[in-house]
Amino acid sequence: MKKSIFIPFLLLVMLISMSITAQELSPYILVGESPNTLDETEQKVTNALKASGFEILGQYNPENNQTLKVIVYSRKDLQQISLKVKDRGALAAALKVGLKADGPGTTISYLNPEYLFQAYLRDSYDSHRVGLIKVSSDVKATLAPLGNKNTGFGGSMTAQELREYHYKMMMPYFTDPVELKEFSSFEEGVKTIENNLKSQKGATRMVYSLKFSDEKVAVFGIAFLDEEKGEKQFLPVIGEDHLAAMPYEIILEGKKATMLHGRYRLALHWPELTMGTFMKIRSTPGDFKDAFEALCE
Repeated sequence: MKKSIFIPFLLLVMLISMSITAQELSPYILVGESPNTLDETEQKVTNALKASGFEILGQYNPENNQTLKVIVYSRKDLQQISLKVKDRGALAAALKVGLKADGPGTTISYLNPEYLFQAYLRDSYDSHRVGLIKVSSDVKATLAPLGNKNTGFGGSMTAQELREYHYKMMMPYFTDPVELKEFSSFEEGVKTIENNLKSQKGATRMVYSLKFSDEKVAVFGIAFLDEEKGEKQFLPVIGEDHLAAMPYEIILEGKKATMLHGRYRLALHWPELTMGTFMKIRSTPGDFKDAFEALCE
């Protein structure tokens, strides 16, 4: 009898991991064009994600634009890994799909999990590579059948470049967050932020939240819909094709609320931005800071 060939899963993971470390990673994957409407495509995407064990955390229309839609999703295994990385690692637990209505059809893209993991988990990635590669592989296997492109776009960087990323000299790193407020307790922080988002203070709205009471960590994904300072002002300038970068987040760890610096967060998700284009949105990092500080008051 002919023996079957079997590659142990760990060996396969090692081979994939070596490939990921060596290759350049794009921030987004273009799945392709769906012939369906945006709403129909959203249903197909959410059904596919749920069938693969992912949880839909929320969805919204960036800029309040009905031709744009972001779906935020996660999974328990990813959350458990992310929580082990104490320096804002929980930000890596929320993944995103972007839908853009183009004529009669809808373009599907998603934030590349490997790109996000390398940037947000950094060297801690290595300790959890098996689980993280499983998540990335499952995302690809789930979404790839919905299109015929499945190609990276939006620039590229190596894993090491992502772990050390900053846009230019003297620009902030992942480890240089904006400190928004220190509360008297984790519970007070959650209550304050949720109440302000519920009242849509500063033209903001909660898109999703991930709360881990035992670990005292919470992530809030926030739509910034101010007509003069919000998404409508900067997304068309730097590129709506990257809409799976949104929404922006506040993270509460213990009693301290922080956000990634806009000059890091925006540059990471739009790595091909020229300095000239970046200067056109130079007020945006400060606008986010002001809006998110107000949510903590």
